[in-house]
Amino acid sequence: MTGSYDPDNLVHRNQMLSEEIRRRVDQLSAINTVAATVSQSLDLQTTLQTALDSVLSVIRVDSAGISLVDDAAGELVMRAQRGWRYDFVTHPMRIPLGHGLSGIVVANDEVLVTGDISDDDRLWVREFTIEAVQAMAMAPMHARGRVVGILSVMNHTAYEFSPDEIDVLRVIADQVGVALDNARLFGRTKEQSSRLGAVLNSSGDAIIATDSRGHINLVNATAQRLFDIHAEDLLGQPLRDAPLHPRVQEGLRRAMSRETDGNTVFEIPLDDERFLSAIVSPVYTQPALDGAQETEGWVMVVQDITHLREAERTRVNFIQAAAHDLRNPLSVTLSSLRLLEKDLAGQSDTYREIIDMGLHGLERMRDLLDSLLNLEHIQSGVGMQSRAVDVRDLIERGIIDVQPHMQERGQALRLDVPADLPFIVGDMHWLHRALVNLLGNANKYTPPNGEVTVRAYVQQNELVLEVQDNGPGIPPDAQTRLFERFYRVPTNDPSTKGSGLGLAIVKSVAEQHGGRVFVQSRLGQGSIFGMIFPLAVEPSAEMN
Repeated sequence: MTGSYDPDNLVHRNQMLSEEIRRRVDQLSAINTVAATVSQSLDLQTTLQTALDSVLSVIRVDSAGISLVDDAAGELVMRAQRGWRYDFVTHPMRIPLGHGLSGIVVANDEVLVTGDISDDDRLWVREFTIEAVQAMAMAPMHARGRVVGILSVMNHTAYEFSPDEIDVLRVIADQVGVALDNARLFGRTKEQSSRLGAVLNSSGDAIIATDSRGHINLVNATAQRLFDIHAEDLLGQPLRDAPLHPRVQEGLRRAMSRETDGNTVFEIPLDDERFLSAIVSPVYTQPALDGAQETEGWVMVVQDITHLREAERTRVNFIQAAAHDLRNPLSVTLSSLRLLEKDLAGQSDTYREIIDMGLHGLERMRDLLDSLLNLEHIQSGVGMQSRAVDVRDLIERGIIDVQPHMQERGQALRLDVPADLPFIVGDMHWLHRALVNLLGNANKYTPPNGEVTVRAYVQQNELVLEVQDNGPGIPPDAQTRLFERFYRVPTNDPSTKGSGLGLAIVKSVAEQHGGRVFVQSRLGQGSIFGMIFPLAVEPSAEMN
């Protein structure tokens, strides 16, 4: 009778199905165990040894090994082994890519299974025959879409790898490949971090860095010595609350509170007559899909420039003495040349051209001497007035002086000045001179049809007066020297002229009024030059 019921056959089939399910579950469990095991460490050597132990616990053979691709050398290098008779790791076995059995595995990107290899002419390293391998399976390990190495399992007696074992080996090889690649990347990152740490700690500049929240995550050795602080007391604290000099804290607050993508540079005169120069720079993450940048942290670099200030003081004293000595003979020469101009008027065009050149050169020299003597006058404080100054009136006077030059270049002037600005105390004449210097500087470096912005606001009980341009910007290495006498940023434009004293006068005026100067700039995105002044205690009172 067809279709008869056979209970024994049904039981046998159920047993076979149960065994198959159990075997598949065991394989998946083994794969998961390997994945969990090799992902527990980011140390390369630990990962290598853990991977081999895990493989041998899943596939019951005598030995296993891992070779990694060395792209720079163009070789496959043995990096770890278990159960081998000979040491191929201490003095690594190296096989050129594309050669030997490993070359076949890499080229075909597929598992290679062999039996007895003692007479296999595909072997590249003949010493490998000492292992007396009777069965071997070599699986390519993948990471980031490429072969990064080979995982080999071997037996010293005849062994037939089942299709299921090959499948398991293939999956495990890729898991180990990803784990090893992560370990190698971690090792490189750790090495680079160590090298960077050595560079930072050997730097002569004080360096303090923060994370995106403004909390300190790096303080180098120079910063600890300069500020007499200990890194362990600062790490994790907000940079703005760090126990630093009040002038350092003020500069940090200003730099970190402004929405700027450039550096902020400011000087810090200390009570012990030392001078520091600080640069505060934002650090950005990679641009998002919309192109926007986000601040990842801040880095402050501080240099002790006391020796530079002392050298500058010596040089200025010499130049100012020379300026005094040159002023009288220069005036005599100018007067003589003008008399000669009257006597030779109409004689010839050549005479006229020569005399004009001489007068122009002497006028430039006189302007330079006047600027030098103005600096001396400002720094001495002799004749300096102390009166309540209306900042809006100061800005209006400065604009009247510079506006014709801006109109010649088609530049727009934008004001961001509130109506209720408080007063400051100082000398209107010199404050006006400083502001005109900043406006003239912006006029000079802003391209035709560009825009200059004058901005004033109160911050931390001080008044900030800024002039912003959209010129070419200033290289970071030049920003710390901008307010030095005679310093000019190197430029390829020969038409850009100046004595290099304009910003030095600005700095001297600000400091003589108890204030400070700063600059924020980024190449291609313009610059902001600013002065900071203390507010007047009694705005309406005249102070003599």
